[in-house]
Amino acid sequence: MSSSKVKAGQLWGKSKEDLKKQLDDLKTELGTLRVQKIAGGAASKLTKIHDLRKSIARVLTVINANQRAQLRLFYQKKKYLPLDLRPKQTRAMRRRLTKEEASLVTEKQKKKQMHFPQRKYAVKAEV
Repeated sequence: MSSSKVKAGQLWGKSKEDLKKQLDDLKTELGTLRVQKIAGGAASKLTKIHDLRKSIARVLTVINANQRAQLRLFYQKKKYLPLDLRPKQTRAMRRRLTKEEASLVTEKQKKKQMHFPQRKYAVKAEV
């Protein structure tokens, strides 16, 4: 069993199967340590339990990040993106008109601009 802290940098290069195997090992080790704690083990078990819990969290973080990266690749060319992969932003920013929607001009407005363009004035400068 590992008993030393897991470094996140080492996890990124591993395959999904290796990560799952390491996760199972860490979880079984955590289970045995918890049983030993109840049976009346040393106080050093508590720090080991803490380190193991954090190591499990690191492994799960890497697994989830890899999974999200794969999903991003899968949905890259699709029309719609799942809500959790879209940019968060603020509620107001998400509801704002897109640039295309904001630049649209109605037929009535087009006619008005065509028939009554902005007037140009030549202003004589005073000396």
